[in-house]
Amino acid sequence: MDYWKNYAGIFLKEEDLEMAKLMRGFVEKEIMPIRHLIDDDKDHVLINKIMQGLTSIGMHKGPFPSKYGGMGASSVVTSAVLHEELSRGDSGICTAFNVTAWSFFPAILGKNKKVLDTFAPLFCSDDLKLGCFAMTEPGGFHGGGGCDIENPSMHGKKIRTTARLDGNEWVINGQKMWTSNSGVADLYCVLCTTDFEQGDDGIALIYVPADAKGLSFGKWEHKAGMEADVNSPMYLEDVRVPGEYRAAGPGKDAEILHLNVMLARINTAASVLGNAQATFEAVLKYTGERIVADRPIRDHSIAAGMLADMAIGIDTARHAYLMAAYMVDHPEKYGPPVSDFIMSKASIAKVYAADVAVMVTNRAMELMGAYGYARDYNVEKYWRDSKIVQLWEGGAQLGRFDVCRGYYDCNL
Repeated sequence: MDYWKNYAGIFLKEEDLEMAKLMRGFVEKEIMPIRHLIDDDKDHVLINKIMQGLTSIGMHKGPFPSKYGGMGASSVVTSAVLHEELSRGDSGICTAFNVTAWSFFPAILGKNKKVLDTFAPLFCSDDLKLGCFAMTEPGGFHGGGGCDIENPSMHGKKIRTTARLDGNEWVINGQKMWTSNSGVADLYCVLCTTDFEQGDDGIALIYVPADAKGLSFGKWEHKAGMEADVNSPMYLEDVRVPGEYRAAGPGKDAEILHLNVMLARINTAASVLGNAQATFEAVLKYTGERIVADRPIRDHSIAAGMLADMAIGIDTARHAYLMAAYMVDHPEKYGPPVSDFIMSKASIAKVYAADVAVMVTNRAMELMGAYGYARDYNVEKYWRDSKIVQLWEGGAQLGRFDVCRGYYDCNL
């Protein structure tokens, strides 16, 4: 916990330290004693209990306007710190719980009174409610989007989930994949196109309640990790919702989409670093207690060098995501958040933090041997949970394209 104090007065305010302390206390009490059971919690009894606990202490209210019972919080630094602390316990729970805020950002940023009046009070209540930001689509041979959906240079031209106005209702048809909370959410923010040939002007973010007729889901994906984060195919067949359920409008929805992707890069950088931090704490303890050749493992030079590489990676990755978050929080210094410059910084943070987390968990397992591979020691869980972060949000390669855009005209 003391490492947060190193950033006080630079990136973090006193309230950030207090929020980190609150989340650390929750994680230590509610998650750490049972984290080895989470991936076997197929009915999500333990998982939902933990997320209800987060709701009970008000962690869900952050971004919602105060008039609906929220906190009106807007600090990206605060959000990132909380993502790291919660993911230190379980990054799947962090993803499932926080994607609700991600799904509401379009309505909040678009000042959509209809959506907020209808749904925000429910989501600010003391009962657990989940949101879903339905973005990714199947790739394939018929022009499907895949990671092109998240590529700003494609300008929405690969989106195949369509929305057309029929009177005062949107009629939506399409399919989504890999969306967090798919099938268990209470409200969906669906990325659509009104006309893919219109580029950004055709991009539409439209809200769909869980009970909408024509909305259905496939089976849950069986993944290597992140079991608390439910993903399933999502099908929309002539789904009808009010015309006012579009987040903002032509052009503005595209801007919000790009902002949402950028924010996700920063928060997932923080989240995957939570895996790395928890792993580092575990391997430090193990290598300090395990004796080899009459000395603790960590007192052997080869082991000390590996631990140093882990520490260097974690420290520099934390600096990278905090700096990116700080830049977003201070547009008066660094320019608008929707820019190639900020997206580049956010992408650097995400790509680097994911690579660091995979490296740290790999090295920890090498130092711990068979114990690192055993479920009871949790390191293998952080290893499994980290790998997907390299792959989502367009993948490591698209992330690197977005890094390049901050330095030259990279039309990829």
